[in-house]
Amino acid sequence: MNQTALLFAGQGAQAVGMGKDLAEQFPAARALFDRANAALGYDLAGICFNGPESELTKTENAQPGIYLVSWVAWQLLKERVPGLQFDATAGLSLGEFTALAAAGAMSFEDGLKVVRQRGRFMQEACEMTKGGMAAIIGLDEVPTREVCDETGVTLANLNCPGQLVISGAADKIASACELAKARGAKRALPLTVAGAYHSPLMASAQPKLDAALADITLVAPTVPVIANVNAQPHAGPADIRARLVAQVTSSVLWENSMRHLLAQGFTRFIELGPGTALTGFMKRIDKTAQMLNVADAASLDATAKALTT
Repeated sequence: MNQTALLFAGQGAQAVGMGKDLAEQFPAARALFDRANAALGYDLAGICFNGPESELTKTENAQPGIYLVSWVAWQLLKERVPGLQFDATAGLSLGEFTALAAAGAMSFEDGLKVVRQRGRFMQEACEMTKGGMAAIIGLDEVPTREVCDETGVTLANLNCPGQLVISGAADKIASACELAKARGAKRALPLTVAGAYHSPLMASAQPKLDAALADITLVAPTVPVIANVNAQPHAGPADIRARLVAQVTSSVLWENSMRHLLAQGFTRFIELGPGTALTGFMKRIDKTAQMLNVADAASLDATAKALTT
């Protein structure tokens, strides 16, 4: 029997205009955007729809914005395909919160509020440190780890074969990029980010996030939710809280997370939220997996049709 996993987008997927056509075409979407604005006390929907880009890319807006658009995409898909069954969820970095909410481990509003706080805590950590990140293209994990060890940076994201991300102090990232190219990387591209996510430079955000998570209700998820930090399913509330806190400074084991699901017999994956980065990663992990996505009205139509024919 084919098993289906829901995948939720992470930071970097944001784009001005995300969710706008969904809100314009579907009353249920408009209601969710209004509900989110009320819960947060400011016009997050307006920033998603109209920008400016400088506001949307702020971590404290990008994170809840992506969470919200991803949640709207999921709710609309359920509305269009009422009998849709899913057997696991996963999300890239902040997407793990959306994955947990979709699996019933936290409420929509609690997830939205804590992701907004997480973004603010991480922004504060960025402002206290001079960090950066870079994508390393075409170099395997072992030599990339050697580059990290020799330059004092961290391997932050293991997304898919040939696509890794390093994180650390800005001057060390520059050195690591040069060394990676010398060791055979096809490209080493500094990323336009506020700081060194998924590295020890984010440590100041962890106790604040831990306290924020203590204020919301967490329960065991209804289906397995794969954790970024170890590519294994979350257990109960204490485990969820500990892993979400650890995730702030830990490597995102995305390729291993997808391989865990593939090994469990998953053959269909639905990416929910802006962009198609997770679809691109899967194509490099397993070309035979069926990938669907919902980011806007057109992709909602296409995915609903694929699931009902």
